[in-house]
Amino acid sequence: MNILLIEDELRVADFVRRGLKAEGWVVEHADDGETGLEIMQDRGFDVVILDLMLPGLSGQHVCQKMRARSNPTPVLMLTALDSTDERVAGLRLGADDYLPKPFDFDELIARVQALHRRSTGYACCQSDGKLRHQGLIYDSAAMVLTVDGRIVELSAKERELIALLMASENKALSRERILNSVWGTHEDPMTNVVDVYIGRLRKKLGPYGKRITTVRGAGYRFG
Repeated sequence: MNILLIEDELRVADFVRRGLKAEGWVVEHADDGETGLEIMQDRGFDVVILDLMLPGLSGQHVCQKMRARSNPTPVLMLTALDSTDERVAGLRLGADDYLPKPFDFDELIARVQALHRRSTGYACCQSDGKLRHQGLIYDSAAMVLTVDGRIVELSAKERELIALLMASENKALSRERILNSVWGTHEDPMTNVVDVYIGRLRKKLGPYGKRITTVRGAGYRFG
């Protein structure tokens, strides 16, 4: 997927850009609206992630100009303002979805994927909210993991980690991607917390612990 990120807060932009690239997507970044519009004139994108509060040209005006130019690219607007009036105004000007700051990175990924599916006419399948892998079942609604029918006690972070791994079955996840998704941007990227928690999970999963494999130079894969 080819994504344009228009965001002036460099810390947020770096966090989002690194996370999206870890998904295997191509990301172009602009730190103001005018630059973003110029980039869009030269290149096509699958999704535009657009900050509402930009210096100079606001996100709403960027979106308005996009639609005036008949640019149909789906727009996910990021905003620190949780105002119904702001959201309604943005949607009327052509935004396709809104995500308030601070946001969960997995929700950002899900919304980007949903916008892309809509634009390509792809119908997604319904799920019962349970992740399954042989004798492992994680019920996201009940927040319960069972191993061969036995409930395994997990901490909050361990639950988030196993859910991320099982939802990304057979896909290599970088330590950075895991850190951003489970611990957020405040965590030191040089910490070994991911490796520590992976070790704990492997022990708690018993014979299924070997399903979490180390991908040399990348991170971890479950499957």
